[in-house]
Amino acid sequence: MPEELFREYERLVTGADAAFRKMERDHGERIRCAKHCVDCCHAIFGLFLIESVYLKQLFDELGANEKAAALLRADKADKALAALEKSLKERNDPHLQSYALAREKIRCPLLDDNDECVLYPFRPITCRVYGIPTVIGGRAFVCGQAGFEEGQSYPAFDLDAVYRSLHRLSRELLVRAGETDLERADFLVSVSKTLKSSLEELIKLRD
Repeated sequence: MPEELFREYERLVTGADAAFRKMERDHGERIRCAKHCVDCCHAIFGLFLIESVYLKQLFDELGANEKAAALLRADKADKALAALEKSLKERNDPHLQSYALAREKIRCPLLDDNDECVLYPFRPITCRVYGIPTVIGGRAFVCGQAGFEEGQSYPAFDLDAVYRSLHRLSRELLVRAGETDLERADFLVSVSKTLKSSLEELIKLRD
């Protein structure tokens, strides 16, 4: 795998961590993140390919027992996702679907029985900034547990800009892997699929 792409991804991670620390300094009383607070670990989101492959490589370095337990949790998460997808299709209303998806909670397979992330130092960017205001799709969002007041103005971390960078890195990863269908960079991969797939399957996005 092209290490320079991963180093560029890690610079995005560093930027996200720096933004979180600045918010802690400036608005620490509003941030409610704490050890074993796992609200963010139940949010539903997808990974860009570059982040998925990065996470998969590190997951493969874990011990056999730790991986086996996580894969069992991934199976459980997949079943919950499948049930949710079926429920959303039955609603047949894009607005209701978006609302339901934002409120639905599915436990991340990386979260162990002690409510600790088995890859915490390498967790995705979305996880790193969950407790501070962010901009996604041009709209401001914040964790429901946080103390940021409605109607007040706060700095927000621009996840849209990060997503553009992750998309670019994902396209470049596909190019270097010899793939011609670069639209695959548009697809998001669940954490459970990331853990259960081989690196080759992730690159080719095969079922």
